Amino acid sequence: MSPKLSQDAGGPLDLTIMTDIQGVSIPATTPMRNACVTTTPTGMQSIAGLRWRRWIVASLNGASYVTFMALVAVVLGAGGWTVVDSVLFVAFGIALPWTLLGFWNAVIGLWLLHGVRDPMHAVAPFAANSDPATALTLDTAVLMTLRNEDPARAFLRLQTIKASLDATGSGDRFSYFVLSDTDDQQTALAEEVAAAAWKNSGGAQEAARIVYRRRDVNTGYKAGNVHDFCRRWGSDYELMLPLDADSLMSGETIVRLVRMMQSHPKLGILQSLVVGMPSESVFARIFQFGMRHGMRSYTMGQAWWVGDCGPFWGHNALVRIKPFMDDCTLPLLPGTSPLSGHVLSHDQLEATLMRRSGYEVRVLPVECGSWEENPPTILDYLKRDVRWCQGNLQYLKLLDLPGLRFMNRFQILWAILMFIGIPAWTLMIALSPIVAWQLRDANDFPSTLAASLYVTYFLMYLSPKIAGLLDVAMTPGGVARYGGPLRFAAGAAIEVVFSFLQGAVSTIRTTIFMIGLLFGRSVNWGGQSRDAYGIGWTTAFINLWPQLLFGLVVCGAMIAANPNIFYWSLPLTAGYFLAIPFAVVTANPRFGALLKRWGLCGIPEDFDAPPEIRAMKAAA
Repeated sequence: MSPKLSQDAGGPLDLTIMTDIQGVSIPATTPMRNACVTTTPTGMQSIAGLRWRRWIVASLNGASYVTFMALVAVVLGAGGWTVVDSVLFVAFGIALPWTLLGFWNAVIGLWLLHGVRDPMHAVAPFAANSDPATALTLDTAVLMTLRNEDPARAFLRLQTIKASLDATGSGDRFSYFVLSDTDDQQTALAEEVAAAAWKNSGGAQEAARIVYRRRDVNTGYKAGNVHDFCRRWGSDYELMLPLDADSLMSGETIVRLVRMMQSHPKLGILQSLVVGMPSESVFARIFQFGMRHGMRSYTMGQAWWVGDCGPFWGHNALVRIKPFMDDCTLPLLPGTSPLSGHVLSHDQLEATLMRRSGYEVRVLPVECGSWEENPPTILDYLKRDVRWCQGNLQYLKLLDLPGLRFMNRFQILWAILMFIGIPAWTLMIALSPIVAWQLRDANDFPSTLAASLYVTYFLMYLSPKIAGLLDVAMTPGGVARYGGPLRFAAGAAIEVVFSFLQGAVSTIRTTIFMIGLLFGRSVNWGGQSRDAYGIGWTTAFINLWPQLLFGLVVCGAMIAANPNIFYWSLPLTAGYFLAIPFAVVTANPRFGALLKRWGLCGIPEDFDAPPEIRAMKAAA
């Protein structure tokens, strides 16, 4: 081993240990790829088998893409190609892949759940290593990161988790860290008071396992907060469990996940499937109803072929600290643009770096006592979405990151495409009046083919939701967990309408934000609203007038050009001119209370709350 100095362009000198093999220098943090290796690092799965699965998924998506684009070319090319037709073709080609992969993930996931005898063995073989009789031998740090959040609410969650862990009999293996980046002095004082009260509520041994730390500067955002913990305390623990201020997990689930990590030392990140909590907010209630049944099939299908290169969502996941400290430090992106500096969307990048270092990243694709809260209004959702957008677009500067596997590089690209497709879709909507005008006198237009493609696309777009609904219906007792068949069917209908309206509002906001990025506009990282609250008409108008204006212009032009096209467009365009009432109604506390009273759009925890959620409600 020989130390060599390396220097990135314009960056500081970095002392990296290099290994010389046959005259080639390779960073020690980059694992050697031995041609004789036939399994993933934990030995759980065959590399050839995973490669075959990925070829199947790639072939299905590729064939679907080529077929769809060929048929779209027939529709757009009828009567000759125009500039608008060409732009629409390219834009659709950019927007289509996200929908196709979502469709095949959902189809594969539904097949695994109801067509395979042991789906967990196929997608999560590590889950078998969680024998309740196995004692814990690893120490775990439970971290909650805060920035201008409600201290009472956050500490109550962490205390509830601690009580649940203590009830398992393994509580002595866990310590608790509140990592604050709060810059509001009044909130910071409340955090200090809450931390002191918690430490004083038990004996000296209990107090020693509770640590509160506040940074004066929010360097590196949440990722910097976590890495600061690793530098100061990481050597004292094998694992860490990062939590957001709205996170909640059951002790039984955490202990089960630790046993899996304990059984597989080369398992670097184990992500739980995070679901929503009961909410008084109309928006959050309907949103998480759709996410709840839609995520199971999708995540199961994705885990089948992603395998050891799984997702990391930054919270409610166990992380092995040493490789995280050694190999998952995020780069500081050069330049002064909004896509420079510290990486906002740290989680997926950390997952790729963990896999590069020779450790597996896995997701446990089952509902298992891992919860979070969703934004209570459309305005809060949009704030979170644009932060994710800027963070994901920063990955453009990381596509050439050295040492990444093809699968990890694909994941980075896919995170970028998640948002690149949004302005492409908005452009198609904006050009639709011109298409409507061109079709006024068209006699040779293949209207049947166009309508079939339109309906097929929307069915594929909705496929994760459809697969989730079928999964619940096909699972014994599944519908009963959602309050019975009538409530479940009514909730599904409400959520589908909601998703189209919400999608239209968010796509315009994201498109405008992405245009702003070109001119140096950036997001601010602040606290997030968690509780239900109302939105006034004036507030809604100030924030959503661009959606209203876009809808009025586009829909008005379509009506003038070809009313039939306008009626067909309503699933896509109604959300624009209904954006303001949508925001007001879905934030109305009285409407939320009504949905709760009737049991509509309720999740299983609304009808049968687990002990942790009951404890939270009682304490609150």
